[in-house]
Amino acid sequence: MLSIPSYRASTVTRASSSSRKMVDQFVGTWKMTNSENFDEYMKAIGVGFATRQVGNRTKPNLVVCVDDQGLICLKSQSTFKTTEIKFKLNEPFEETVMSLDNGKLVQKQTWDGKESTIEREVTDGKLVAKCKMGDVVAVRTYVKEP
Repeated sequence: MLSIPSYRASTVTRASSSSRKMVDQFVGTWKMTNSENFDEYMKAIGVGFATRQVGNRTKPNLVVCVDDQGLICLKSQSTFKTTEIKFKLNEPFEETVMSLDNGKLVQKQTWDGKESTIEREVTDGKLVAKCKMGDVVAVRTYVKEP
């Protein structure tokens, strides 16, 4: 998961129990095994050169959970940076909306008239994240840790 330059994850809302059931396939700790075209994606969303260099070398773990209050939590952990957002599906917060669409967890971020989408889907035991900005698409693949 990558934050857009002006992104601040500070607003927290509640998720319903039905949302919790829908995201169960995503719950767990996922280790990144492959990243394709991520530098181009970071360029497209406005990430600077130095940060892109670190981002290209980092293989973050993605942790998805539902807390005891029913909030869905998405955390990206690496030695470089850890980011965490808590949210309710379909409720906008800080330039972002998270939703479920045909089994995919879809994150739409908008800022300064731009829009980036990250679609996460579990297929064949792997979590595949497609990061899109305009015609630039990056794909990051994760495997679930036991």
